[in-house]
Amino acid sequence: MKTLKFKLYNHKRNRFLKRSINAAGVIYNHCIALHKRYYRMWGKHLNCAKLQAHIAKLRKRIAFWQTVGSQAVQDICQRIEKAYQLFFKQHKKGVRPPNFKKVRRYKSFTLKQAGYKFLGGNRIKIGNRVYQYWNSREIEGTVKTLTIKRTPLGELLMVVVDGVTEPEIKVETSRIAGFDFGLKTFLTVSDGSKIESPQFLKQSLTAIQKANRQHSKKRKGSSNRERARKHLVRKHEDVSNRRSDWFWKLAHDLTDRFDVLCFETLNLKGMQRLWGRKISDLAFGEFINILEWVAQKKEKQVVFIDRWYPSSKTCSQCGHVLKELDLSIREWRCPSCQSINGRDENAAKNIQAVGASTVKLGNVRQASPAIAV
Repeated sequence: MKTLKFKLYNHKRNRFLKRSINAAGVIYNHCIALHKRYYRMWGKHLNCAKLQAHIAKLRKRIAFWQTVGSQAVQDICQRIEKAYQLFFKQHKKGVRPPNFKKVRRYKSFTLKQAGYKFLGGNRIKIGNRVYQYWNSREIEGTVKTLTIKRTPLGELLMVVVDGVTEPEIKVETSRIAGFDFGLKTFLTVSDGSKIESPQFLKQSLTAIQKANRQHSKKRKGSSNRERARKHLVRKHEDVSNRRSDWFWKLAHDLTDRFDVLCFETLNLKGMQRLWGRKISDLAFGEFINILEWVAQKKEKQVVFIDRWYPSSKTCSQCGHVLKELDLSIREWRCPSCQSINGRDENAAKNIQAVGASTVKLGNVRQASPAIAV
């Protein structure tokens, strides 16, 4: 599967797609209300097939709902069902059930097998109208789904999922490495190299704060406030795009250098409560998601060790474990073997050792010292 994203041309006919997204938001909220009412009356979960049949009947009587394709309505019901199933399985871990959304902030609708047709070139027919998009690359294979997405700026994106798997040149290095996340150093590698985070939010914080002040001073409902809102959104999008670009490049670089990448499981919610904006700027979770996708594509392994393993307090030379190690201590001497351990470097080596013991190594060897990234 391959996902491609295209931007639609700005045109006055785009208002019909935006109207369809609003209708999808109304249907979504109605489905959530039905789920809550059904559980309140009968104490049971509403079946997805029953919900789809009921919405199909209502859709025949409500003209506004008919602006959304029937398959998009089915997809809404299916996504709500998946969200509830995830809540039933992992509610003890803090997962919340799906809830109502503001219609003006509802983002997208998805068409699967019908409701759209590619006309060649950069033209596509959605419903009864033809739209143009920036054809940045060719669409190969059979299109599985088509999603129309609305950005905070009001622009429309077309997300296409096709059945072609893009061939990737596999690079085998037979090397394994451990990585330790940090607040000052983004990643410390077990081979001694360090990767510093550019901290894109910190770089743009002054401009974002200025744009935020300008937005808050404008009168609510005015065109000036809307213009200031879009200016603020562009500032945030610039930070997000630069960070995402850096993550993708770093993920490809690491997967080219190593075959097995070992990480420590992080409590991101707890870290967010302690360090707030710094954790949001580093975005460890987003990087891990990108790295796992790239590693799967290149047939590399990403291994996670237990969160409670004392990687920082364990001596990587002799295995001695300290009883306590304050976060402010960056280096410590092992009382057993007298070796001096840097906190992050020592943790990375321990993560590598524990990760290596959980995978089938074959001809994979530990990473030797390399040039710092």
